[in-house]
Amino acid sequence: MMESTHATDSTHRSEERPLEGRDVTVVGGGFGGLSAACYLAADGADVTVLERHENLGGVAGRIETDGFRIDTGPSWYLMPDTFERFFGHFGRDPEAYYDLTRLDPHYRVFWKDGDRVDVPDDPEAVADLFDAYEPGGGEAFRSYLEGAEHAYEVGIEEFVYRDRSRLRDCLDPRLLRAARGVTLLDSMNEYVGERFENPKLKQLLQYTLVFLGGAPHNTPAIYTLMSHVDYNLGVYHPTGGIASVIDGIADLATELGVEIETGREVTALDPGGEGFGVRTAAGSGRADAVVANANPYHVERDLLPADRTEYGTDYWSDRTYAPSAFLLYLGVEGDAEPLEHHTLVLPTDWDAHFEAIFDDPAWPEDPAYYVNVPSRTDPTMAPDDHEAVVVLVPIAAGLDDDDQTRERFREQVLDDLETHTGADLRDRIVLERTACVSEFGERFGAPRGTALGLAHTLRQTGPFRPSIRSSAAGSLYYTGSYTSPGIGVPMCLVSGEHTAAAVREAETQGTVSALLDRR
Repeated sequence: MMESTHATDSTHRSEERPLEGRDVTVVGGGFGGLSAACYLAADGADVTVLERHENLGGVAGRIETDGFRIDTGPSWYLMPDTFERFFGHFGRDPEAYYDLTRLDPHYRVFWKDGDRVDVPDDPEAVADLFDAYEPGGGEAFRSYLEGAEHAYEVGIEEFVYRDRSRLRDCLDPRLLRAARGVTLLDSMNEYVGERFENPKLKQLLQYTLVFLGGAPHNTPAIYTLMSHVDYNLGVYHPTGGIASVIDGIADLATELGVEIETGREVTALDPGGEGFGVRTAAGSGRADAVVANANPYHVERDLLPADRTEYGTDYWSDRTYAPSAFLLYLGVEGDAEPLEHHTLVLPTDWDAHFEAIFDDPAWPEDPAYYVNVPSRTDPTMAPDDHEAVVVLVPIAAGLDDDDQTRERFREQVLDDLETHTGADLRDRIVLERTACVSEFGERFGAPRGTALGLAHTLRQTGPFRPSIRSSAAGSLYYTGSYTSPGIGVPMCLVSGEHTAAAVREAETQGTVSALLDRR
């Protein structure tokens, strides 16, 4: 009787912690890697995160010096429901790890014809704003937002939270039923253009495509869902910036038993022999599985043996890359009026800028760009009587960014900012750092120095992105923005969940069936 009870308890523990006794190494401590580490540790795995840089976060890095705290990557906290879902899986709340402030206005827009609007945290007030620009614009906005909410509900449940990283995952009658009424194949440009005439209103509904690494002409219309994210779910700021969210997830990972090692660059991965070899400057070790938060281009080119790669040179040369970015990280004495926490500076016709990113790569002559001044909301981001300012200009991946070109463009952007917003920062800068194509290539192994990865075009969405399961090396998995569901902090959190589930499935099914199941 005692033996039977013991066997039952053992089976129960195995079901609760199916990866008990498995060693998993996570290469890279960005959002995707930390998310995967949390899920794997909760499943019982012994998880080690190896991060090459001194700070966690990957592209979501930080500058902390002289009283300034500046996010070097993402700065918008969107889709709070996804963060709640992530922490809730482990019986926690985000509020236990960082504080949030809901922003109102969400952002300020300066158009280069002298027009300016604040976009309020109230969909009805936004409808009034649309009415002011176009007869019937308010009602058209309400109808558009209803469609965006439906697209979000379908997209989040069927394409994001449900893993559809393989073609067979999309051959699902449930998916076809759920997607009724959602426009999948039109471009955003076509979809929005059928509903609005005013170019400024079109821009307000499509600027979020930059978060997806796309443009209105090459992004599928299902991404109308981003308007629901913006206007209904709200825009937030975590105290301390996005870096504080990274710290919160790292704290959660540690609580779950994850070992995190920073300053530990992985120099080679060896899928031969028993387990998976992981080499660093400090020595070599082996794991039962490896999850790469490093992008697959870098992993295959720099870490794996040449005969164990999945995506060849032709694959990477044929991709549509999300933009790179020209970034100014500034500490400014005095205030940054009239800039808001989030500010967009837009030409009334931005087509030429998107063409310079995707069609005829060149430095933009009349750029559309984004300015972040988090210290307007959060005094911890800058010392007294100073502001932390980030200027981000999307540019084409692969551009030559020599020192002379960068200095010329810096002057152009600071002039443009002063001309069109009135913010004269140049003579009050006390801290300045920059990043561009070269840094994204050198620091993160990003192909062509893209800042975000692969654009969300139709042929690079869902199962058409690199798989979370490597078919070239058993027990190797990927997570992060290059895989599905794709670009963005919330998507990377979910990617970690999907990747951990794939590891769990393979480890519990056995090697042979898992290899057959990778596609």
